[in-house]
Amino acid sequence: MTTRTADELLASARRQIRRVEPPELEWLRAEGVLVVDIRPERQRADEGELGFGVVVERNVLEWRFDLQGGHALPEVRDYDQQVVVVCSEGYASSLAAASLRQLGFSRVADLAGGYRAWRAWTDGTTAAPPPSYDDAGQGRRV
Repeated sequence: MTTRTADELLASARRQIRRVEPPELEWLRAEGVLVVDIRPERQRADEGELGFGVVVERNVLEWRFDLQGGHALPEVRDYDQQVVVVCSEGYASSLAAASLRQLGFSRVADLAGGYRAWRAWTDGTTAAPPPSYDDAGQGRRV
């Protein structure tokens, strides 16, 4: 068995997913992306709620996204659905998003800096910049 450090696992996870910044999350939300807050109840109580998206605590995430099992959330439609995972600081969400990739979700990302970065951005900013566009003129996609 090969051993790896937590930093190596995190780096591997981040190579499999896209990371979005807080201003971009607002645009993705407007486009209908599914935002998933994986923070435990106590952390949400201490830090605050997003006020949008769905809450799926990390310990049940895979079961709530397993479209072949009997416990998937109704908000989870298909493997091509855009999903952004949010945790407190953007570490656990990277690992969780990579796990969703392993389940077969092709357009999954996490929020860089997590809820804390999003809260700091919303506390200091009133408007998000326009979305970036890819080479085909399409809005950014997860």
